[in-house]
Amino acid sequence: MFLSRPELIKKEIFDIAEYVPGKSIEEIASAYGLDPASIIKLGSNENPLGPSPRAVRALMDTAPFANIYPSADAIELREALSKYTGFPVSNLIASGPGMDGLLDGLCRLVIEKGDEVIVPTPTFAYYELPARACGGKPVFVRRNQNFSIDPEKLLEATSSRTKIIFLCSPNNPSGNLLPENDLRKILENTRSLVFVDEAYVEFADRNLTGLVREYDNLVVGRTFSKVFGLAGLRLGYGIMPEWLAKEYIRAATPFSVSLPALKAGIAALSDVEHRKRSVEIAREGRKYLKEKIPFKVYPSQANFVLVDVSPLKAKAVTQNLMKKGIIVRSCDSFRDAGDTLIRVTAGTLEQNEKVVRAFETVKKEG
Repeated sequence: MFLSRPELIKKEIFDIAEYVPGKSIEEIASAYGLDPASIIKLGSNENPLGPSPRAVRALMDTAPFANIYPSADAIELREALSKYTGFPVSNLIASGPGMDGLLDGLCRLVIEKGDEVIVPTPTFAYYELPARACGGKPVFVRRNQNFSIDPEKLLEATSSRTKIIFLCSPNNPSGNLLPENDLRKILENTRSLVFVDEAYVEFADRNLTGLVREYDNLVVGRTFSKVFGLAGLRLGYGIMPEWLAKEYIRAATPFSVSLPALKAGIAALSDVEHRKRSVEIAREGRKYLKEKIPFKVYPSQANFVLVDVSPLKAKAVTQNLMKKGIIVRSCDSFRDAGDTLIRVTAGTLEQNEKVVRAFETVKKEG
């Protein structure tokens, strides 16, 4: 008979709140007796176009070589990323699984027991998980009512134990950008690393990566899960100062980027037309949703919009929509987001029209 042995687990793990992912099509089909083919999934900010055909071909071409290890440091992908970003290979890190792997590696590199990280809420929930797992303590700083950050308030929350400040631009789930002046003020007034999550930046009007050339404490995280449509391959990358990239590679798990992900990532970077079309669909979709959804919809620079269904409750509305075969994301699991916010991914025109009709029905039903 096997007995549990919780005393073997370091106690910091028990402080970690379980990560809440978006619902899957299979879950909703089973829960409500729906045909999976009739369900639209707009809760996880995936690319409705799917991956680039070039990436799909690369996956198929790579399959016969599944017995071969990839390069330990994903150098081929980093070289392709160098062309895409304009940064030298020495400033680039490729990571699996996704940007989450980059966050894990960074925390493993710098966080010791008792260290602190700053997390402006509401934002992406994963930041606190690797910090806690490494013995760190997250310090939460609530955002302003419009989801902007207050640099002064954030800096006041730092201490001599602060190792990382996590920022997200466009922010998830609100979709707003971090002003460059705010980032400069933070960078210039802290000795901590500042991590800027740009998972959705291809859909935005501007990015902040250029500041890596000016500041030696800035790290920018990116992903292939959104505009490149490779969420299932779990591939991310980081742009960081050369001194940090060198130490990161020393501590990183070798071969963390699988051979299929590496080859598909390179192929996806080469498909400019697919990327342009993906951005176009997202921008058109978020504009349509903002104009047509009969509730308050916040401006967004990402591939989703944030909807406030007040005085209704987000959980009840999302369940109502799921019964109709529409998966959206209730934000009640986001710290400090309240219980009336729903995140909706911009889909195809047909999907967006279906979502709007469903929200109109909800509004009428009260």
